[in-house]
Amino acid sequence: MQHFIIPELCQIRALAVLALYSQLFVVTLVVAGGDLSWPVFSLMTLYVQSVALSSAAILCFLRNLIARLAFWVGSTLAIAVVLAVTLVVSAVAEVLLERGSGALMRIAGQLIISGIISVFALRYYYVQQQLRLQENAELQARIQALQSRIRPHFLFNSMNIIASLIPTAPETAEEVVEDLSELFRASLKEAHNQVPLEDELELCRRYLRIEALRLGDRLQLQWDMTALLPGTQVPLLTLQPLLENAIYHGVQPLAEGGTVAVELRYVGDSVVLKIVNPVPPQGYKQTSQGNQMAIQNISNRLKAIYGDAARLETSAGPEVFVTELKLPKTHHGV
Repeated sequence: MQHFIIPELCQIRALAVLALYSQLFVVTLVVAGGDLSWPVFSLMTLYVQSVALSSAAILCFLRNLIARLAFWVGSTLAIAVVLAVTLVVSAVAEVLLERGSGALMRIAGQLIISGIISVFALRYYYVQQQLRLQENAELQARIQALQSRIRPHFLFNSMNIIASLIPTAPETAEEVVEDLSELFRASLKEAHNQVPLEDELELCRRYLRIEALRLGDRLQLQWDMTALLPGTQVPLLTLQPLLENAIYHGVQPLAEGGTVAVELRYVGDSVVLKIVNPVPPQGYKQTSQGNQMAIQNISNRLKAIYGDAARLETSAGPEVFVTELKLPKTHHGV
């Protein structure tokens, strides 16, 4: 069943926009009427702003109720609220101004104008609602598609590790199975899920334990982590793909292996993660191309979730490749 969603009219920005458009409507009425006197302009402003802001306050209070109703029921109730407010304000104005005869005709005319404006406004909000729903659906599909391209690439290697450990170290093999299960369980969750930063780091540690078994002494790790602030949220599977990228395209191509350094800091309202890995030989074209593709995929996913609030930057030197990720400390998701 389709529902009509009243916009959040209690926010200061929404109220400011509503007041601005109401005032533009007043200016239009005064200019069209030909009476540009200050008393007329002031009274008209008081009347229109009273109707607009009072209607917004009541609709804000009824927003959750209207959202649960069928579309036509909710939209009709919203129009009825505006008309009721218009009727009350108009009646009060007639009493205070004591304009005498013709009050019913004036009130009827004001109700007609208010009803027409309400219908057009609700139609506008309905179209905006449909556009937001469509954009959100497309965004979720795009995020899911991007996350699916960041699945761990080491499934078969992990299976080989498990197979080789079962005869000699069954307990270690069981730990690898648990780590691998947690990674793939995370990869099957909703792409836009926000998780505590410590949970994301735990997934990274599980991934690194598997890679350490595969690469042995060729993989060295350096951790430089600041104390985690409670409540810090990050998108699920954001950091692990960057570590995977550093190992797969940095350490693995080197016969002697290398060191992956991980640094995490809070800078202002952001959490900054820096990963430094060695640079493979210049002739390793597949790594270079795959590296850029992986970084681009991760960057696209972050942009789909955060817009311009997140930043993923890379820099390559003669010996190291640096990936720096900057995210807002808190985010409520898409």
